[in-house]
Amino acid sequence: MEICKHDQFCGGCIHQGIPYEKQVEMKGKEVIRLLDAKDVVCEKFLGIEGSPKQYAYRNKMEYTFGDQVKDGEMTLGMHQKGRFMSIVTVDECQLVDPDFNIILKAVLEFCNQHEYKFYHKKSHEGLMRNLIIRKGERTKELLVNIVTSSQVEFDEQGFVECIQGLKLDNELVGVLRTINDGLSDAVYCDELKILWGRDYYMEKIMGLDFKVSAFSFFQTNIEAVERLYAEALELIENVEGKTVYDLFCGTGTITQALALKVKMAIGVELVEEAVEAAKVNAELNGLKNCRFLAGDVFDVLDHIEEKPDVIVVDPPRVGIQNKALSKIVDYGVNQIVYISCNPKTLAENLQFMQLYGYEVKTVKAYDNFPMTKHTECVVLMTKCGSDKK
Repeated sequence: MEICKHDQFCGGCIHQGIPYEKQVEMKGKEVIRLLDAKDVVCEKFLGIEGSPKQYAYRNKMEYTFGDQVKDGEMTLGMHQKGRFMSIVTVDECQLVDPDFNIILKAVLEFCNQHEYKFYHKKSHEGLMRNLIIRKGERTKELLVNIVTSSQVEFDEQGFVECIQGLKLDNELVGVLRTINDGLSDAVYCDELKILWGRDYYMEKIMGLDFKVSAFSFFQTNIEAVERLYAEALELIENVEGKTVYDLFCGTGTITQALALKVKMAIGVELVEEAVEAAKVNAELNGLKNCRFLAGDVFDVLDHIEEKPDVIVVDPPRVGIQNKALSKIVDYGVNQIVYISCNPKTLAENLQFMQLYGYEVKTVKAYDNFPMTKHTECVVLMTKCGSDKK
C-alpha cells in the first residue's frame, strides 16, 4: 500500500514506507537490545511474529477537534508530530476500517455546517472535543461517541440522523454523546447520553463473548492479540487443576480464557469499571470459576486467600513497580508468564526478577501494531531450580 497522505504531519505511523518484513525485523532487534542493556539472560529468544493484518487492524480511534494552524479551519483527527496544539484531519487513515474515515468526514462536515467551535485547550471555551469510534472486529458492530462540553446547545437529533444516513459496511449499534467539562485534554465523562441504540458493542475473542462498553479498555488488534494470548497460555504446564492469578487483568479476557481450563482464575485490576465489565462478561460466558478483584495489585495480593500455582501478569506500559514485583516473586510459583506492551519496562522488571530467583526461559515478540513504534512480548519465567525437581 502506498504511503499515507497524512504521513508528513500525523505522528502515528513512524515506519511508513519501510517494507513490512524490515519493520518486524527492526522491532525484534530492538527487543533484544533492550534486554541485553539490562543484562537479562534469556535461555531462548523465539523471534518476532508479524501481525495477521498490516492495515485496517485498529478497532478503536479517539480523534480530537482542533485546528492545524492558529485560527485556521476546524480539523478532526490526530495530534501533529512535534506540535501538540496542532490537530491533523486524518480522513484517509490506513490503520482503521474505511467506515471510520467515512464517519470522521461526515462528523466534521456536520459540525462545520452548524458552525460549532472546537474546545480550546488554553481558553477552555468551545463545544467540540473528541470523536470516539469503536468496532467489533468479529461482530461488525459500530459505536459512535461524540464528546462535547456543555457550553453550547448541540443538535443531538440532527447528529443521530447524520450518522444513520451514512452508507457503512458495518452495523451501527449505538450513537452516544459524552459531556466533558474537565479542563484537561483527557476524555473524561461527566455524563454519558445514549442518543440512539445502545452504549456497548459485542466482540468475540478466544471463543468467548465480550460486551464492551463505551469507555471499557479492550484489545486494539483482535486477530493479533488472540494469537498472542493463545500462545501465552500454552506456556503454562499442566494447567488443569491449578489456581492462576491474572494480575493487571483489564476486562478479564485472559482470566476468562484461563477459566476454561484451570481450577480457579483470579483477576486483579486497578480500574473498577474494567472489573465490573469483567464480571458481566464472565456471567455472559457462564464461567463460575473466575473471580475479579478491584484495587492496586500491591494491596489486593494481601487479601486473596487462595495461593497461586501460576501467575500471569499483563501490566500497562509503565510496567510493574518493584514493591508489587517483590510480592509476586515471594509466592515462589514455578511459572510466571509476563505479557508486555513495552519492552523497555519489561527489561527492567525481568532484571529485578532475575535477582530474586527467576530465570527467563523464553521470550517471543509480536508486532501487533504495524507501522507504529509499539511491540508486544510474551515471556516465560521459571523459579530457579524448579525444573530440576
